[in-house]
Amino acid sequence: MTAKNILLLGGSGFLGGHVAQQLAAQGHRLTVPTRHRERARHLLVLPTAEVIEASVHDEAALARLVAGQDAVINLVGILHSRHGLPYGPDFARAHVELPKRLAAACRAAGVRRLIHVSALNAEVNGPSQYLRSKGQGEAELRAAGAALDLTIFRPSVVFGPEDSFLNLFARLQRFAPLMPLGNTRARFQPVYVGDVARAIAASLARRDAVGQAYGCCGPRVYTLAELVRYAGELSGHRRPVIELPEALARLQAGLLELLPKPPLSVDNLDSMEVDSVCPGGEPLPFGLRPTPLEAIAPGYLSGASQRLSNYGRRPKAHR
Repeated sequence: MTAKNILLLGGSGFLGGHVAQQLAAQGHRLTVPTRHRERARHLLVLPTAEVIEASVHDEAALARLVAGQDAVINLVGILHSRHGLPYGPDFARAHVELPKRLAAACRAAGVRRLIHVSALNAEVNGPSQYLRSKGQGEAELRAAGAALDLTIFRPSVVFGPEDSFLNLFARLQRFAPLMPLGNTRARFQPVYVGDVARAIAASLARRDAVGQAYGCCGPRVYTLAELVRYAGELSGHRRPVIELPEALARLQAGLLELLPKPPLSVDNLDSMEVDSVCPGGEPLPFGLRPTPLEAIAPGYLSGASQRLSNYGRRPKAHR
């Protein structure tokens, strides 16, 4: 594969670090913008990565970053926002306005190749603000039409060391005697962060990936209750999972939203109204084989009391 100049948005986060490693190993030259350089210090060891302090939400700065690139990969995403209809302002900024500006910047700079990470069930009429904003972001990119060689990835919940999913439930069970939760029967098909990164990197060299949207899932479907119990079991603090009726679940989520870093929101509950499960077909594109949860999670959750005590201090993306 010929080495390319690649702009990696969201490269300092959880998924971004894995994508950067994959691309650097292939010899690509990476530009990784971040508002705070220290959040991307783990990327400084990559010989082909350049970390630049810049705001990707600034139109002029984004235009400068895109100029001269061969491809752009957008991993920017958030899980929580202030409320609004059809979605809140924070979701609008990260999931809708940024893709729209990015498409315009690519057209202006003559950069055709764009890879965008969305979410399973992204839909402009989806049940949650998160899913509606993700769906509208996809629509903004598709509106560019033939001006972009666009590939979209839609992962289920992503797991791996320092994820914000299994680690969260392991940490909560370390302190809580019970795990009262809503939507405990919601289904997920967790996908390993390294598998998503491999799929993204592989798509760069595939012309057949242009114009496609790919789901990314693991090999097995679990309920939320099963995943919570598994995280507790591995961390040595398994607690009883109590299913809350809808009214209590929404009250709980509404109170948790008031925290500086909420572990759950009402909008998260709304997202779980549809199962985060890949439709029929292969769970990963390009013939890639998905890694089982059981092959990875024990390595970072088993006996991880010190890791859990440090969880939340390190910068992470929300995927």
